[in-house]
Amino acid sequence: MSANTNKYIDPLSDFGFKHLFGGEPNKEIMIAFLNALFEGEKYITDLIYNPTELAGDDSKHKKVSFDLLCTGDKGEQFIVEMQRADHDNFEDRCIFYLSRLIHQQKLKSNRHWEVKLKEVFLVAILDFNMKNCLSDHYLQSISLVNTGTGKIFHNGLGFKFLELPKFDKKEDELENELDKWVYMLKHMHSLDQIPKYLDKRVFEKIFNIAEMGRLSPEQQFVYDSILQREEDDYSRLKSAERRGIKEGIEKGLEKGKHETALAIARKMKEENFDNDKIAGFTTLSIEEIESL
Repeated sequence: MSANTNKYIDPLSDFGFKHLFGGEPNKEIMIAFLNALFEGEKYITDLIYNPTELAGDDSKHKKVSFDLLCTGDKGEQFIVEMQRADHDNFEDRCIFYLSRLIHQQKLKSNRHWEVKLKEVFLVAILDFNMKNCLSDHYLQSISLVNTGTGKIFHNGLGFKFLELPKFDKKEDELENELDKWVYMLKHMHSLDQIPKYLDKRVFEKIFNIAEMGRLSPEQQFVYDSILQREEDDYSRLKSAERRGIKEGIEKGLEKGKHETALAIARKMKEENFDNDKIAGFTTLSIEEIESL
């Protein structure tokens, strides 16, 4: 049984974020969130989830792994990332991610460019303020623009950064749907019931899914393990910042995620969980699990 005393899981944790937003059965949650985020700029009626790992062209090229990748009903693709701690070169990584999506389209040879590129967007939910501060508002919308006129040059490639620390509105100050989503993301883990102002059915569904009491024993085990790892990682990162060795620690944290997944898998095998369930909870391959 989970030792966590909160009624709801933390949606900003790796487990919580993917548990709420990361599956076909609950895709209406992702659709509603993206529609609130794009605020009429786009309207999505359906989407499918894609594999979250893209290999390079060969073994020499870096493969990339996203938190979530989905395709909208008009063919547009959305990378959705949850980031709790700042990393050096974060903006470069975001650009690389979108570039990889464009490269993966592999358009057939066409001299006259009659084929239009699919739209690609990166959405990042950040539990920190970006170093490159562009605005005091919690939502940063980035597009390719003419720097002289400010007019959009190409609207099929863009970034949406939600900087949660910049959001400080109280319950009675929420003005629109996006305000409600951000308030929920920041405060769900500390609430003991669904607030009245979250009056849409999709919010009721989120809170039902997020109840700690609804997690299976496997899910509770994985959630507690990942939450402890994230707390330990955060402490190490802050200590590294004070000592000026942040870069090395960041590399260690990435390696630590895989080691944590292996540790969870070993424990689940001891508890006689089947390999398919272990793979689903840890994202390890069946081959890795069988070798443990």
